[in-house]
Amino acid sequence: MLIVAALGGNALLRRGEVLTAENQRANVKRAAVALAELIKAGHSLVITHGNGPQVGLLALETAGPDGAGLPLDVLGAETEGMIGYMIEQELAGILKDHRFGTLLTLVKVNADDPAFQRPTKFIGPVYAAETARKLAAERGWKVAPDGEKWRRVVASPAPQAILEADVISLLVRQGVTVICTGGGGIPVVEGRDGSLQGAEAVIDKDAASALLAEQLGADMLLLLTDVDAVYADFGKPAARPLSKIDLSAVDESQFPAGSMRPKIAAAARFSRDGARRAAIGRLEDAAAIVAGAKGTIFSVEP
Repeated sequence: MLIVAALGGNALLRRGEVLTAENQRANVKRAAVALAELIKAGHSLVITHGNGPQVGLLALETAGPDGAGLPLDVLGAETEGMIGYMIEQELAGILKDHRFGTLLTLVKVNADDPAFQRPTKFIGPVYAAETARKLAAERGWKVAPDGEKWRRVVASPAPQAILEADVISLLVRQGVTVICTGGGGIPVVEGRDGSLQGAEAVIDKDAASALLAEQLGADMLLLLTDVDAVYADFGKPAARPLSKIDLSAVDESQFPAGSMRPKIAAAARFSRDGARRAAIGRLEDAAAIVAGAKGTIFSVEP
């Protein structure tokens, strides 16, 4: 079975952890153990991952006195290479006779996507409200509340095409486990002459992963995070895990916009015809989710 496994931010940084190389590597080790079980079970695997904390921190570190720094598409490429390297290195240490490849992945977006006018994608560290407003004024950022704290927000246009999908498919057919489309991929827009230019944006990783799974003809989209399942009434006393979600009845607006809603939308998109499976669950439970024993499975009820 061909599985596209999308790693959430917890694969590299758990909630409350400082963004250091040591913390990232320790978390990648745990992710690699879970993913290696799927490969050992005989599945073909394509791995995607988030980059929100990393790309935001790099943007902060590379900004000059005038607030200008490297554009987000370049920072996206940097983080895709860095994170992909860590994942590949750890997996190769577990499965020494298996072949892996990390691929920088361009993802086409529309230059006129309304998301460029309404930034919503959180990146970088969290700040107190006063600090966030100061940074926004100094650097020309947009900021928004993320829970009790504030973070920078950037444009998150909808992905239109994974430009390296054919290359990824070729590698998969040769038995290579591919790590790609990191951070939603590198956003590019196509000019009238066919040239590609980077876009100042960060694409949603789950949306890009669902599109990649479609283009590859994958059998399953596996969205791995730090909660064991999708919860009804999340954050309330009556909260309860859902083992299955009926796509004909699900209301995406019932779920938190900044966390679970993009995953619900991606899973629904991929499995909407009922012929393909999508699931959401905890990274450590990856093998059990594929087996149908844990997590939340998306289905179309007859």
